[in-house]
Formats: sequence, C-alpha cells, structure tokens
Amino acid sequence: EVQLVESGGGSVQAGESLRLSCTASVFTFDGSDVGWYRQAPGNECDLVSHISRDGSTYYADSVKGRFTISRDNAKDTVYLQMNSLKPEDTAVYYCAPGRPATGRDLLRVCAGYWGQGTQVTVSS
Repeated sequence: EVQLVESGGGSVQAGESLRLSCTASVFTFDGSDVGWYRQAPGNECDLVSHISRDGSTYYADSVKGRFTISRDNAKDTVYLQMNSLKPEDTAVYYCAPGRPATGRDLLRVCAGYWGQGTQVTVSS
C-alpha cells in the first residue's frame, strides 16, 4: 500500500525549476521529520534534503543554494523547490518520513517502500 505520494516531477531544460510535493496518504506527518532522496540509474540512493520537526534543514552539497525544502503542516505536505536544475539532477525522487535513512532503510526508500517516486529529467 502506497504510504506517501510524490508528485511534481517532469522534464525540463537546464536552468529551469520544479517543485516536488510529498503527501502522506495513510498517515499524517504531524510535523515529523521528512527527507527527500534521489536515485539516478546506476547510482546509489542519496539523501538530497531533510527537514526536522524543529524546522532545521539539511542539504547535500550538490544542491545547496539551489534546492529548498519546506513544509505546510496545514496541508500535511512537504515540498522540495528545485531551482537552477542541472542534468546531473536527473533521477527519481522519493520522500520518506523520519530521520535520514541509512543502510537497509535507505535501500528501501529508493526501492519504493514509502512511495513510487517522481521522475525528474533535466536536459542540457
């Protein structure tokens, strides 16, 4: 059963923007931690950004200054605003609740355990 729904992906040109959304379908985030992850073909699953209950945020070095994570608790939705997209941002993006996933939990994220992910394709 899909627990999270990621949306907002698409095909864009380098330099353009997209906003991804992550909504819980069978539970509520209730302000808890949420992370965005991505996996490109042949690459590992990586944490892109994370937002904690207290509002603190984390960004991978590769997206700092370009991506912004935010949340709307009234809508129980977490967003990832992606600006100045680059071809190397091309990947399937997933969201997952909780602290940054590692090990087996990380593999499960990009295997679609929480949601089916949303494809982002950036062409040069």
